[in-house]
Amino acid sequence: MSNENEGTAAPTPPAAPSVPPAPASETQEATPAPAAGEPVTQQLPPTPAPGTEPTQQIPPAQAPPAYGQAPAPAAHGAEGWPPPPPTVPAYGAGGHGGGAWGAPLTTDGHPAPKPKGKGGLVAGVLVAALLAGGIGGGVGYWAAQRSDDGTGSTTISAANTPKDLKREAGSIAGLAAGALPSVVTIEASAGDGEGGTGTGFVYDQQGHILTNNHVVASAANGGKLFATFSDGKRYDAEVVGRAQGYDVAVLKLKTPPAGLKPLPLGDSEKVAVGDSTIAIGAPFGLSNTVTTGIVSAKNRPVASGDGSGSKNSYMSALQTDASINPGNSGGPLLDGRGAVIGINSAIQSAGNGGFGGGQAGSIGLGFAIPINQAKNVAESLIKTGKPVYPVISVSVDLQAKSEGAKISEQGAAANELVDPNGPAGKAGLKPGDIITEFGGKPVDSGPTLISMIWTYKPGDTVKLTYLRGGKPTTVDITLGSRVGDK
Repeated sequence: MSNENEGTAAPTPPAAPSVPPAPASETQEATPAPAAGEPVTQQLPPTPAPGTEPTQQIPPAQAPPAYGQAPAPAAHGAEGWPPPPPTVPAYGAGGHGGGAWGAPLTTDGHPAPKPKGKGGLVAGVLVAALLAGGIGGGVGYWAAQRSDDGTGSTTISAANTPKDLKREAGSIAGLAAGALPSVVTIEASAGDGEGGTGTGFVYDQQGHILTNNHVVASAANGGKLFATFSDGKRYDAEVVGRAQGYDVAVLKLKTPPAGLKPLPLGDSEKVAVGDSTIAIGAPFGLSNTVTTGIVSAKNRPVASGDGSGSKNSYMSALQTDASINPGNSGGPLLDGRGAVIGINSAIQSAGNGGFGGGQAGSIGLGFAIPINQAKNVAESLIKTGKPVYPVISVSVDLQAKSEGAKISEQGAAANELVDPNGPAGKAGLKPGDIITEFGGKPVDSGPTLISMIWTYKPGDTVKLTYLRGGKPTTVDITLGSRVGDK
């Protein structure tokens, strides 16, 4: 959704003068330009995330003088317009005819006669042309004089220009050139014609493509999918499996071309804040777009949705300031070596706009699914077609206002809120307990807990701390599993 743009209309600009400005001695002091109206502001609720949803207004910019109106008088007393000439070179101050700065001269050295019968708009354009022509002509005259005197030349040549411009393989350009052939623009369309554009990348030589679930969800049941490579070649694709909770999906090209080059996968656990990042995708449909930034934060709990009313996805995300926009979803986030460290999935945005679609755009807060997690999900989808989630088998109150993740106390029977045979039930947790730490990391909300749990695998043993009656207790729990999306 989006809000209408609001703002005050700019005042109508005054008519342009019908003649060029007269010399300073013949003109009156100019009047300062009226302030233009404030520019419109843009607001839009940000991408769903835990906590509040702040908006931010764009501050008004200072308006320039109205078109055709002289600038406010400078501090030169009665001289006003035009401003005094610089001391060097001398041609501006009358060294070649004595006319006012920027005023055209006739062959006898006097100012040119005023034009007649021209409208305000034409005169306004003429004034601009004269000012540019006066300065440019003066520079040309000065350069010609220097050339005639043998003291200079208007032609400047760069010394030792290399014949071939070569870029290092480790440069941004080199890494982008190596990765682009393995990145695809995905077109998804449902049976009713609705759909969208996203991004994916080659996962293996068998033709599997890794992307976001929300990129392909509209075409998952009877729709059409196409993947277009950077060379323009387009291939039919089909969904192998998708995980709504992780927001990960795997496609397969129906007739994969020979020589597919999978992108190398990095280790998202070893990423450090400040590391360089490169994002590749199709923002607003602009395929093969490359942007750069850094890793701004790690383990950022993010709950995001695609706006279709489906359930949220949860991730313990990598945050980056590389520009990410609608259409970048599913594309690779690379490190400074060109290895994939994440799948671009969500953005936080303060306003709408975009290319006429009312979609929100980047403000430097982008979030990517860590590739270690995405790889585990992809392997499961390729093998079975279904996602597998680690669970502790409790119902978490996502709306609770508590310093932690509160186990629900109502809405179902107690044995459904905490499965007595599940990991948490076996460890002694009950409805109403508040989980404050998981795996040694603080938990501040239900979505945070879910995103943390899903960074592990079923069967992993993790320490969990909870509060009951204000008293903390720490236990070890072994994670269970759930196959498929509910």
